Amino acid sequence: MTDHAYRFRSGFPKIGIRPTIDGRRKGVRESLEDQTMNMAKAVAELLSSSLRYPNGEPVECVISDTCIGGVAEAAASADKFAKAGVGVSLTVTPCWCYGTETMDMDPTLPKAVWGFNGTERPGAVYLAAVLSGYAQKGLPAFGIYGEQVQDSGDTNVPEDVREKLIGFARAGLAVAIMRGKSYLSMGSVSMGIAGSIVNDGLLQEYLGMRTEYVDMSEFVRRIEEEIYDPAEFEKALAWVKENCKEGPDNNPERLQKSRADKDKDWETVVKMTQIARDLMIGNPRLAELGFGEEAMGHNAIVSGFQGQRAWTDHFPNGDFLETILNSSFDWNGIRSPYIVATENDSLNGIPMLMGYLLSNTAQIFADVRTYWGPDSVERVTGHKLSGAAAGGLLHLINSGSATMDGTGEQSIDGKPAMKPFWDISAEEAQKCLDATSWRPASAEYFRGGGYSSDFLTQGGMPMTMSRLNYVKGIGPTLQIAEGYSVELPPEVHDALDKRTDPTWPTTWFAPIVTGKGAFRTVYDVMDNWGANHGSISFGHIGADLITLASMLRIPVSMHNVAEERVFRPRAWGLFGTDGIEGADFRACANFGPLYK
Repeated sequence: MTDHAYRFRSGFPKIGIRPTIDGRRKGVRESLEDQTMNMAKAVAELLSSSLRYPNGEPVECVISDTCIGGVAEAAASADKFAKAGVGVSLTVTPCWCYGTETMDMDPTLPKAVWGFNGTERPGAVYLAAVLSGYAQKGLPAFGIYGEQVQDSGDTNVPEDVREKLIGFARAGLAVAIMRGKSYLSMGSVSMGIAGSIVNDGLLQEYLGMRTEYVDMSEFVRRIEEEIYDPAEFEKALAWVKENCKEGPDNNPERLQKSRADKDKDWETVVKMTQIARDLMIGNPRLAELGFGEEAMGHNAIVSGFQGQRAWTDHFPNGDFLETILNSSFDWNGIRSPYIVATENDSLNGIPMLMGYLLSNTAQIFADVRTYWGPDSVERVTGHKLSGAAAGGLLHLINSGSATMDGTGEQSIDGKPAMKPFWDISAEEAQKCLDATSWRPASAEYFRGGGYSSDFLTQGGMPMTMSRLNYVKGIGPTLQIAEGYSVELPPEVHDALDKRTDPTWPTTWFAPIVTGKGAFRTVYDVMDNWGANHGSISFGHIGADLITLASMLRIPVSMHNVAEERVFRPRAWGLFGTDGIEGADFRACANFGPLYK
């Protein structure tokens, strides 16, 4: 059995706040000390009260011991930050400072500067000067500059500044949390899916992560040699029997397993779930059982399970382990979700990880299966689509591995939602379980049996679908589509769903169309999507994904985020301000991967 204290025992990176100041003594610096340090304290309070780590605790901020008026104090601040585990750098000032003498020079830290918009002292002048220095030195930094002029004694953080400070810090922390962690490849390439070809260079150079590998035979070894916690297994199996209702078997009678074999499959998939989790993060209980090496785990923040076909032609499929680990609850209670990519599709696992770190919520893994246009829906069902679905729908469905949070049985202000684990009640977790049935796996696909989760996502949830693609000669590119889940009349859903596989979970998704480019219509979104999979997050987090991608130097190839919400380093504007999509590609190519 594991818990948050063990899982997150290495702690989390902190946000370093650097108050910079005009270094001239005998009146100038002295007059600014309090105002400058108070800016830093106000930002620290804002960020700590607005952001949380994946374990639910408030984000920690570290402030430089003194205001930074020159290179000696900048060096002292850098030393303090390194010892304190700072992973994000934020400079604040109300005045002119000496740009290249006070700037943060660490090339791996996401960095931003807030220059106070006041006329008494030229904080905005320093902002422009230091951002120029950052661009010249090849160290992209975000510029934060309030639209409204403030009085020198104003200690409030304006709303537009608040949004940028929080957006920058949220994405910066995601960068810092990923650094040094692992992607665990459980198995290899599934069914020739290109995303299953785990690109260790991409993970190392863009995310600062290493790649760890285990063969599928490791599951066989651990099952046969009982390298799992037997007490937890008994607890888990009892919980499964009580909470995971088995649905109808759609297989032809000649392919259906006996009751005894189905019960044996339940035992196997529970053990597989324990083993996959232990492979990711370790388990101190294994050391007590005499398995010291296995107890260590692989320090994995995200993983992928190959399954098809090396495993599933003979053993029960991985749908149960993926669903349970991707959900925010299991037999040990409500907890932070793990991130596991179906079919070892690492290029979908990475945006799942990004969405999780930006939102602290579980992620839906799905096939981007079918575009259902209004005419097709009306022809097949007689139903005329309306509302958010008026322009058509995308059928998001895969072989039963999507998080149960995706049922929409949690709520915010009475509306369907997916929430951070610390906000989920026991009643909401139970409702998610009750809305999910476990269907004996389709034997034509999964010869070894197993169980696929089956649910229907409630409509009305704001959602963001994303996908990482890899292009030879360019590298990684990110796609983003904001939209809404849609609820169809039951008979319409049934008619459409049964054309695919009714034993799998479905999310009906209506992306927001803009009338141009890849978002001219819903059909164009489908037609421009780069692969067969997508990662779906609760909420409209497209702007945060764009900010995060720019920190990692990953260009965004398509998105429907309003231009005024896009926040990238100031240097991006030096690559062109008309047609910012092209400027993004040029900037990312110029600066290169963050860790190269």
